[in-house]
Amino acid sequence: MKVIAFERSLQGTGASRRLRNAGKTPAIVYGAGNEPQLIELDHNALFHALKKETFHASILDLEIGGKSEQVLLRDVQYHPFKQLILHVDFQRVDASQKLHTKVPLHFLNPEISPAVKLSAAIVSHIFTEIEITCLPANLPEFIAIDLSKLVVGHSIHAKDITLPLGVALVQHLEQENPVIVTATVPAGAVADEAATKDEPAA
Repeated sequence: MKVIAFERSLQGTGASRRLRNAGKTPAIVYGAGNEPQLIELDHNALFHALKKETFHASILDLEIGGKSEQVLLRDVQYHPFKQLILHVDFQRVDASQKLHTKVPLHFLNPEISPAVKLSAAIVSHIFTEIEITCLPANLPEFIAIDLSKLVVGHSIHAKDITLPLGVALVQHLEQENPVIVTATVPAGAVADEAATKDEPAA
């Protein structure tokens, strides 16, 4: 995905306010052993780009002054109540260095799973993204999780996910193998079923 940016030389609260009043968003590019660079982007174009999942989870081609470099979106600061982007951070990508980032999870086929078809269970997504590490060339836009075999009372954990080649999970000491998806029958449905079984035969 291509992003057009322009160099900026002025910084500070006043300069940033003037940029925003002119329909621009201040930003910075850093990393890969180079000096941080101050840039500005068109606010409306950025606002619409941020609605796309790929803008958050894939390598972007950032063009500044006719020169292009690969970056990842690292941080977005929003106004507390206005639809206004205050600042954006991009990190340069080094093709030889592994990335540590989050990618979205796409959940497939829940409607044909035994949990839903046979037990009318509710499938809950505990996480909608997951932390991974990989080289830039192996970065997936998303990771798909097939729920077609999920049965009621069972869960899918992080280590159950089939990862693309060259991609590894980032392990956390506090939660080594967290639950990603669960399938449970609503309490009301369980109570109704129990009441039905307790009714005397006609």
